[in-house]
Amino acid sequence: MDNPIKQFTVSEIAKEQLIKLKRNTKIEQWNILCRWALCRSLAESSIPAPIPISKNSNVELAWEVFGGEIGDILLIALKQRCHQDGLSTDGETLKQQFRLHLHRGISYLAGDTNLNNIEDLITLVIEND
Repeated sequence: MDNPIKQFTVSEIAKEQLIKLKRNTKIEQWNILCRWALCRSLAESSIPAPIPISKNSNVELAWEVFGGEIGDILLIALKQRCHQDGLSTDGETLKQQFRLHLHRGISYLAGDTNLNNIEDLITLVIEND
């Protein structure tokens, strides 16, 4: 599947939030936490605010690492969400929406005071099902 998102860098704020999530959940891989974050944001009904997001951290991931075996599924979910929100699915829009959803999801997960371990992360999915 043609994917315009080859690699991405998270903001310094997101990096600090991911460090907190790593500490709480004991999930050591950035890519797994970022997958959870993207899915958390995509599950939210509102469109993420179009805010500028800096690329000022040293956390950079290739899409292949981020998505792994489910990379195509994640890209399809992002495209579907763009379509649902009345947005284009061109490369630039997908890149922008990916960054917005990723950072919003990281923020949501890091700000969840009930998220203290990996079991709490799984409970998020069960409660929202």
